This record gives sequence, C-alpha cells and structure tokens, in this order.
Amino acid sequence: MDRTDSPAVVVLGSINMDLVTATARRPAPGETVLGSDFATVPGGKGANQAIAAARSGARVRFLGAIGDDVFGAELAATLSGAGVDTTLLRRVDGASGIASIVVDETGENSIIVVAGANGRVTDLTAAELGAIAEADILLCQLEIPIDTVLAAAQHARASGTVVALNPSPVQPLPDALWAAVDIAIVNSLESEQYANELTQVPHLVRTLGGDGAVYLGTDGNEQSVAGRNVEVLDTTGAGDAFTGALVATWNQGVPAALNWANTAGALATTRRGASAAIPGSDRIAAALAGG
Repeated sequence: MDRTDSPAVVVLGSINMDLVTATARRPAPGETVLGSDFATVPGGKGANQAIAAARSGARVRFLGAIGDDVFGAELAATLSGAGVDTTLLRRVDGASGIASIVVDETGENSIIVVAGANGRVTDLTAAELGAIAEADILLCQLEIPIDTVLAAAQHARASGTVVALNPSPVQPLPDALWAAVDIAIVNSLESEQYANELTQVPHLVRTLGGDGAVYLGTDGNEQSVAGRNVEVLDTTGAGDAFTGALVATWNQGVPAALNWANTAGALATTRRGASAAIPGSDRIAAALAGG
C-alpha cells in the first residue's frame, strides 16, 4: 500500500510490555503447570493496532503513555521502529503497562492486563487534540480511562475526523461514546455483549476468528470474507492486526479493506507474540496474490 493513498491515523490507546508464557495447556484455578517458553514482547492493544496500521502503509501517530521503568524505552523504540510517530508519546513516573499472557499449544491465550502508565492518560493536551482534529481516522480501544476515550471521540466527531472503536476489553460504555462512533470493530464475544449498542453504529465489522469477517452497514449493506487457511501458532494480537490493517485501508472501500484486514489477522496467528507477529504490507499483498 502506498502511504500517500492511505489515511492519516491517530491511535489513542495503551502500550504494554507483554510477558508471554507458552505451555501445553492453560492452568485450571489453583493448578500449577510447566511452561515451555517465555518472552517479553512489546504490545498493548493501542500500540499493536498502531503498528499494524503503519505496516499496512498508513501515516500513524500514537497518543498514550509509557513509564520510566526498564520497559519504557523499549516500548517507545518499538513504535518508532515500525514507522509510528511518537512525538506526542508521554513519559511518566512509575511503571509502564504490562500484560501477562499464557498461550497453549492450540494457540489460544489468556491475558491479564495491568494498566500502569496507561491508567494515567486521564486528559488530552492541546497538541493531542490538534493531532486528532488533523487526522482522517481516530482509532481507540478501552485499555485507557473511558473518559479520555470519550473526550477524544467527541472532539474527533466535532472536527470531522472518522471515529473507529475496538470496544475491548468489554465494559459498560456511555451512550455518548457510541453516538460518536463511525466504525466499530468487534469479535464474536464483543458483538454479543454490545448487541444493542452496535445497532446505532453506521459501520460494523465483526471478526469471526478462523471463519473470516463480516461487514454490516446501517444502510443494509452486508459483505463478508472467508477465513484463510493458515497454520495457527498464536492468536495473541490477531484482532489488533486486523483492526489496524482495516483502518489503514478503509479509504480503499469496504471489500478491499475487509479482505486486506482479514489476511493481516490470519498471518498474525502464524508467529508468536503480538506486535512481533504483525505482518507488513508486502507479506499481506503476497498472501492475497497467492489466493
């Protein structure tokens, strides 16, 4: 994808260090099991989606916060290395966000997130508001304070910036936030939990795991794309890869964006980790060309 043909995307969200443990099966309550591998991988839903959008060719600016701990510098470098603009990334005292992830041999995962610096993004600066107003698309998730997400979405709506929301992790959301959303990207669980609220969103994209994805418009437009046959190693971050790729190609039209994002999400499952597994545009294009 040519960056000049892609939207300018601002991602407001979390950035974490993922502490990833591989094991044959995930432990039951009160049970201890042996792991087979461990790695620290930069992640966080916001950062993952920003990297995915950048790797799909978008011009991406990230709004969020890191701590002054050992993880902070590595997290910032990971964003910059992926081509994400970090000039407005905050650096605060204390710990960066972390996610403890257990991945079993089928590729399924369980995740515990500790907000750290992400929880301190409680307002928006004039520079951040300006970046949102100048963007084509604002992309948000729910791993930072909801009031901040709401303020950003309403400012984007007032400025003519398209608002895309991945409402994860699931939690109660104010009606005012849903009223500001143009595009919602949800998985099957989120689709069930937010069933009533999603009816008012103009553009709904629902991911179906290995079965592909579906687009539903309030105008009655419905489109779908089938799942891709890949060897799944780790599903961590696959949804983020899909979401970032979708907004990066949104201006190409729904069929193209849905197909591109579906391919990005599938390819992300073939490698371990979150941000490390997100495919670039060359790899996505090659997979699409191969059928």
